[in-house]
Amino acid sequence: MKYAILIGDGMGDYPLDELGGKTVLEAANTPHMDRMAREGLLGLAQTIPDGMEAGSDVANMAILGYDPTKYHTGRGPLEAASMGVDLGPGELGFRLNLVTVEVMDDGRVFMRDHAGGHISTPDGHMLIKYLAERLPLANGQKLHPGVSYRHLLVWPGLAEGLPTIPPHDYRDQDVTDYLNNPDPAFKPVLDLIKASWPILKEHPYNKEKAKSGHYTANSIWPWGQGRSPAMATYQERWGLTGAVVSAVDLIKGLGRYAGLTPLDVEGATGLVNTNYEGKVAAALDALKDDDFVLIHVEGPDEAGHQGDLDDKVKGVELFDQKVVGPMWDALRGMGDYRLMVMCDHFTPIAVKTHTREAVPFAMYPWSEPSGRAYNEKEAAQAGLYLPLGHTLMNLFVGEKR
Repeated sequence: MKYAILIGDGMGDYPLDELGGKTVLEAANTPHMDRMAREGLLGLAQTIPDGMEAGSDVANMAILGYDPTKYHTGRGPLEAASMGVDLGPGELGFRLNLVTVEVMDDGRVFMRDHAGGHISTPDGHMLIKYLAERLPLANGQKLHPGVSYRHLLVWPGLAEGLPTIPPHDYRDQDVTDYLNNPDPAFKPVLDLIKASWPILKEHPYNKEKAKSGHYTANSIWPWGQGRSPAMATYQERWGLTGAVVSAVDLIKGLGRYAGLTPLDVEGATGLVNTNYEGKVAAALDALKDDDFVLIHVEGPDEAGHQGDLDDKVKGVELFDQKVVGPMWDALRGMGDYRLMVMCDHFTPIAVKTHTREAVPFAMYPWSEPSGRAYNEKEAAQAGLYLPLGHTLMNLFVGEKR
């Protein structure tokens, strides 16, 4: 039996006037997902537990079958695992964004872009190297370059539970009070953020971007910190071997902790213009020997964060056309298989950040077809609701061993 999960990150959305009261999933042309839902099982799964942040780390951990309330310690450790960075017993791993902040004349600070103008990976590496040579890293902190604006900060000896915030939740919002938090335990983190400002401002890359009117990568932003989680592998839990395909480090890191092989695909960007064909080819190649594969596509989520409706519709349609369709066609020639398509969370255009609504999933084959299309409304009307998202994996592959 071959198993494949296809995740369109952030596809869920709210009804929009621009789409005649439809959501993106309702308005987009998605014949493959709609057919899967009509001929298979359709339902809703709550991937974000009560009291937890609506993040891709939490949601995808649940999708992979791990209860986030037990296993989630933070986003940083997952990204560290993807980069091959082993966190020591006393080390915290932070996700480190390159972001765009604007300091107003009165001293107020606004978060303008969580992605530093969607800086390229080579330019992001260049700035991280530049920062590593110039930041006051006096306490054993280390910077590790990642993909685009997404990087890693390892910090030994720091207290847990610091009140960091994800920058994508604060786009075009005032973050002055956050940066002036008086907590002495948090002060070293905030001081490091502010120390990055004059260093990045003077870099030729940012000077050139500023001249052309583009967002600059003018600040670091550490968040999502945690220590290494202890997770049983897929082999131990379900007797499966497998792989994950994604441009995003946290998905690769989750895969490593689950005993799955993260596959690198040239041209996988985390944007709408990613290498869809390369992701599918890598997944199918893995299924020649393995039992399970997960393909994660980030593009719809990034479009949601940017509030770009056209790009989000395009991203959903490309996901259906270039990932769902080809994977389904190929799996039919592999004997017994089960395929599931879903989003991990909503990233609504109207709010430009993640929200915690239950997400629609479609599973094929199934003995009782739903007869409904793949979207939020149809999934809610299908009548199947899983309040604990991590139990979806048991439905998909069979009960935990």
